[in-house]
This record gives sequence, C-alpha cells and structure tokens, in this order.
Amino acid sequence: MVTLELVWDMDGTLLDSTVVVPATFVAALRELGGPRVSPEEVVASYSLGTPEVILAHLVGCELTLDETEVYYRKLRDVEVAPYPGVADVLDSLRERGRAVAVFTGASSRAGATLLKSAGLDVDVLIGGDHVQRPKPAGDGLILAAKRLGVAPDDLTYIGDSPLDLRAAAAAGSRSAAAMWGHLHDGAEPCDAALTRPEEALELLAGDHNGERPAAGAV
Repeated sequence: MVTLELVWDMDGTLLDSTVVVPATFVAALRELGGPRVSPEEVVASYSLGTPEVILAHLVGCELTLDETEVYYRKLRDVEVAPYPGVADVLDSLRERGRAVAVFTGASSRAGATLLKSAGLDVDVLIGGDHVQRPKPAGDGLILAAKRLGVAPDDLTYIGDSPLDLRAAAAAGSRSAAAMWGHLHDGAEPCDAALTRPEEALELLAGDHNGERPAAGAV
C-alpha cells in the first residue's frame, strides 16, 4: 500500500494572496526608489525565487540586507486570508494523524509571516531559501519528503501554478492542480485536478495500487 502525504504550495493555494503580495513588492520598490512596476510584472517574477531575488531583479541591482528588510517590514502589516475550506482541511489532516507540510517558493520567513497572518499553523515549512534551485526544480519536494520520512513518490504536491506541477514531476511526486488559485492553467498536465481544497482529502482515501491517479481524478 502506498501512503500518500500531502504537501501544499502557499500563495494561490492555501492563501488568497493574489493582491497583497504583489502590492507589498510595489510598495517596497516605491520606498526604495526603484522603478514603477505593475502587480502583473511582480507575479511574472515569482519564478525567480525568494523575495530577496525578486526584489533585486525588480530594482535592477543587488540590495543590502537593510534594503531587503523594507519588504519584510511591509509584509508584517498585510492581512491575508486562507481560501474557503483550507483551515478545515488542515484540521482534518491533523485529525487523521497527518502532518501539514508546505513548500513555498517564497522565503521561509515570508511564508511564516503570511501563514501567521492567515491564522494557519503548519508542521513542516520549506521555503525557497532552503533549496538551491527554485521551482520547477523538485528540490523542495525532495527535502519535504526527507523531513516527512517518506520517499518523494509518496508525496502529492498541491499547487495552482504550472511551476508547482512541474516541480512535482521533477521530484517524482504526484501533482494536484489547485484550480481555485490565480495562476492555474488548465492546459498544464497534472495527476489530479481539484476544484475545492476539501477534495485533497480524497487523495488520501485509497492506495491507487501504487499508481498515480488519472489526470482530473479526485
């Protein structure tokens, strides 16, 4: 029997941070005297890695620790909410004796700040600062598997972005598309497509005889 462990992406999957995170970057750039950028330009930079990397890219030069601290200071003031149903699903996982694990491309510091703002507690938090290569590399999921004490192919990674689904494939893990997220692309291949967070619990219901669930299955 294959025991599946769930690992969650954060932004656009657990948290509806569609507006607040890009707005925080824009505000930080304004204070730093950087160029004016749109929220869409910020989102397009997510694949670069942690907030430090993104901010330096948007400013156009290397930044000091004091300068990157501007972003984190502003992030502490944001209010963000989990998507409907997320908190109940995480509670259900714990009731089943499962760990709540998150792998986010953001730094672990940014992740902890946003999760705290949303009132969510997690057992394993892996940030982009914990791995050498950002998504779509599978490094974060391989580390998550190690911390959970399972093999990468025992994981299902739930995320809204094509980068999330590609990271799962790169790690040899299953992928589940969070269709409610703002970066979801229905054309991106996945092993399961979820319309609501609650459907993630159904991924734990059976062993699939060691096989990946069919694309679109829940």
